[in-house]
Amino acid sequence: MAERRTKREIAMVVAGIAIVVAAVGPLALHWLTNPPDQRMVDLDVYRSGGQAVLRGAPVYDFLTQPPQLLPFTYPPFAVLVAVPLALLPWAVAQWLWVGLVLLAVTITVRYAFRALLARVGLWAPVLTGVLVALCAYPMPLRDQIRFGQVDVFLVAMCVADCAAPRPRWPRGLLIGLATAVKLIPGVFIVYFLITGRRREAGTAIAGAVAATLGTFLLLPVDSADYWFGALFDSERLGSNTATTNQSIRGMLLRLYLPGPVTALIWLACVGVIAYFGFRAARRTVLAGDEIGGVAITGLIAVAVSPVSWIHHLAWLVVIFGAIVGTGRDPRRLALAAGVWLFYVLTIPWWGITMLAHHLAPRPIGRIVQDAYGLGALGLLLLFCRRRPARKVPERESPRDRVDTSRENSPVGTLGP
Repeated sequence: MAERRTKREIAMVVAGIAIVVAAVGPLALHWLTNPPDQRMVDLDVYRSGGQAVLRGAPVYDFLTQPPQLLPFTYPPFAVLVAVPLALLPWAVAQWLWVGLVLLAVTITVRYAFRALLARVGLWAPVLTGVLVALCAYPMPLRDQIRFGQVDVFLVAMCVADCAAPRPRWPRGLLIGLATAVKLIPGVFIVYFLITGRRREAGTAIAGAVAATLGTFLLLPVDSADYWFGALFDSERLGSNTATTNQSIRGMLLRLYLPGPVTALIWLACVGVIAYFGFRAARRTVLAGDEIGGVAITGLIAVAVSPVSWIHHLAWLVVIFGAIVGTGRDPRRLALAAGVWLFYVLTIPWWGITMLAHHLAPRPIGRIVQDAYGLGALGLLLLFCRRRPARKVPERESPRDRVDTSRENSPVGTLGP
């Protein structure tokens, strides 16, 4: 009996992998057969950064080959992580990256949809394959493969650090390392603090500081170049007014208001979103819904960051899981399907067409152009308006309570 069960489990895992390969394979092949100078351009930046380290060249001075001419923009710890890519042939690095992206999506799905997967028993690997395949197609996730981006790895690290029931690592360490790679995951340090997990917040801070100081010892010149120069040059990231910047600041910049006015409005928006967003995250976690809290914090990160490219919305995997919950509520499934379709469609580019050809009043064109960012704000508002299913006494720490996400993740109370 046990042997038969083991064979069945293996068959389910194989079936899940086959579903992912069949569904995502065409997408991966499409981008991997792009013209060479358009293929995985961000992965080329990481790999070129690793090559710069190996040959002793300044990391923050190089540009990738024309026509892209992209600089390395992440903290110096990230370039150390990228060194192994420099040792691989370019074709191998591309295929390996696609596999790792799908692995990161799979890890995120296993945590984000845990309440749903728990209901299907032995069929969980098959359902996981279906969910991974579906999550690969919204544009922010497609761009992970198209550009060879790192966002989904950081999402997986943050979700695992928050949602793993009994992690084998000090909780907070993964968020600390993710923050050392790319600063924006540092919002989860605030998330730990507001949910009463000071020890985990301290671990995250210690991990980020240790990684950063260690890199200072290994790459002192490059570290100084970043922390005292490149960090403050947002234009190194690309045009902040581009449609691909779907942060609040990006939307405001596209209004072309006077600079001080834009900055003042942006800071006011950041304050309001951070205040109400983190309050909602705390309330959600204390109600027993960790995935909902992670989803809210991810949306906060996208909204308040000075630059949030479309691929930064890789948090959608977690958001889908938070909306679906146990999968028993048809309204929640319909909402998740609607959000999925919204981000599959290239709606911001419809706005560009409307503006370029004067197909609608200019304000309407701007709204469509900002659709992904406005959609993220709408989702954040939806989560903020949710009524928690139950309350946990203030003195109870989230790390001490029993995980009740199966019953409360988030239930059919997504309303006023």
